[in-house]
Amino acid sequence: MADTTAAWEPVPRSRTFELVLARIEEQILAGNLRVGDRLPPERELVDMLGVSRAAVREALRVLEAQGVLRSRVGTGPSSGTVIAAMPDAGLTQLLRLHIALANFPMDHVVEARATLERASARLAAGLVTDEGLDRIRDPLLRMDDPDLPREHFNDCDTDFHVAIAEAGGNRLMADMTVAVRNAVRHTLLTVFNRLDDDWDQVAARLRAEHHAIYDAIAAGDAEAAGDLVEAHVRGFHRDVVKKVLDHSGPAAP
Repeated sequence: MADTTAAWEPVPRSRTFELVLARIEEQILAGNLRVGDRLPPERELVDMLGVSRAAVREALRVLEAQGVLRSRVGTGPSSGTVIAAMPDAGLTQLLRLHIALANFPMDHVVEARATLERASARLAAGLVTDEGLDRIRDPLLRMDDPDLPREHFNDCDTDFHVAIAEAGGNRLMADMTVAVRNAVRHTLLTVFNRLDDDWDQVAARLRAEHHAIYDAIAAGDAEAAGDLVEAHVRGFHRDVVKKVLDHSGPAAP
């Protein structure tokens, strides 16, 4: 049952559009607005909340940009502003930008990655399917090309970790893993490009560790898959990323 305690009440006029956002969020969290429901018309929101039309429009624009709302043009029952199921891409983009802008210490990001990716690898091993394995193996095989440019290598590296997260079947965990991994993509590419004589050795290490992770997932060995991916994330940042950045200065996220 919907919680009727979250009523549409007038809001104070300071920071009005942000408070309109808060009122709409309250309705969603209370269960009074669900995916597919229409918001009241703009003029009704203005009257119910006691705010200007400009404040309502600004709040709706923000929610549309976040993927929470979508507008349907027309005059029929399906027209108007509708609560949308936020697409995975919208959630991961918001998380990725938040992580990048918050300037978290690298140690905190590594800890989050290691924890999330360990869980994702264990789930992927427990739910192993031919389709999931194909998606994990594809970037792995592309990375085996010794002539692959470093930027493409980094893209394949990202794709490999994302494929494992998605193969785990937990959408929220996968989205969080994807966001964290993509947030450090630029930093890792900077590190790759700063490696001179050590590049071949580092690339070979990454390939070997990735193959071992894949083999554990393919064998359905959840414990080994989790241990290997956690050791991979922590070890690479400790032995390569930290040393390169400490020597040449931090990279922007």
